[in-house]
Amino acid sequence: MKKLMLAVLAGALSVSLMGSGAESAFAEGKPKQVEVLLNTIKMKFPDAKPFQDAQGSVMVPIRFVSEALGAKVTYSKEGKVSKVGVYSKDHKVDMTIGQTSALVDGQKKDYGTQIMLKQNRTFVPLRLVSEGLGEKVEWDKIGRWVWIGNKNFRSTDDKDFKLTKLSDFKAYTKSDNVFRNSADEMYGGVKIIKETDLPIRLGDGQVVYSVDMVESKVSGNNLIQIRSSQRGNPIAFMVKNDFAKFRGVIDAAFVNNGDKTGMNNYPVISQSDKFQNGQYIQNYTGWMNFKTSKADYILLIDGDLEKYAVAIINPFK
Repeated sequence: MKKLMLAVLAGALSVSLMGSGAESAFAEGKPKQVEVLLNTIKMKFPDAKPFQDAQGSVMVPIRFVSEALGAKVTYSKEGKVSKVGVYSKDHKVDMTIGQTSALVDGQKKDYGTQIMLKQNRTFVPLRLVSEGLGEKVEWDKIGRWVWIGNKNFRSTDDKDFKLTKLSDFKAYTKSDNVFRNSADEMYGGVKIIKETDLPIRLGDGQVVYSVDMVESKVSGNNLIQIRSSQRGNPIAFMVKNDFAKFRGVIDAAFVNNGDKTGMNNYPVISQSDKFQNGQYIQNYTGWMNFKTSKADYILLIDGDLEKYAVAIINPFK
């Protein structure tokens, strides 16, 4: 209950600090790099990256995607014409560089954009992957992600994510109230994750898709933006040998993506830092000088977690 009240107070202070106007508009930065996720895990591309062309078509390097799906890729040349073949157990695709069509299992299909050679890699339209290799493929315009395969998210419950004992995390436990579950019991430890582990399910609850920093067009201040399957969960910046910096979500800034995910936005600077392990310090002015880079971790507070807390290594440090 104590932790819940602190989160509510943090949220109230966060909203008052940002002003009464709705924080629904954010300054636009460079478009994010297109990512490819195979069964919810981001694929790594050593050189040529996926991209969106001038027509808006999503282009992916066919070799890496095909081989990850168990298919073989062949290359041949007839005069000045370069050909590419992709063969799996159930499918066969024959392509010619520069053409907009391909032979998929013997049937000609047009994709409206050219199969192209870039950085010595063959790029094909996303739809060719789904039709040519028989995989379920979705384009996620919010995250600029290509989903291939299933959406069975990894969970922090998985053994791959080791439990760090609170005694080994003691430099960040000055505010012990953040390490208590909804029953006011101390967690057994902390699961530490990285940004590259996203998207991930926290226990058997919410899915956290991404963590970004955006600028509010209304206030000009930086906000931490977390795309999640749930609305309103607070966070805390964890600074070594200091009190946790609670941040409640700015409810007026919430963005519903229309795909069962939403954008939760949190202020970087907040008077909620006057709450130090449950005590309100009226004359504390250090809150005005806080910078995101001071935190080593961002605690993802979730009332459904019972055995452990989850902290993501600060991607903005």
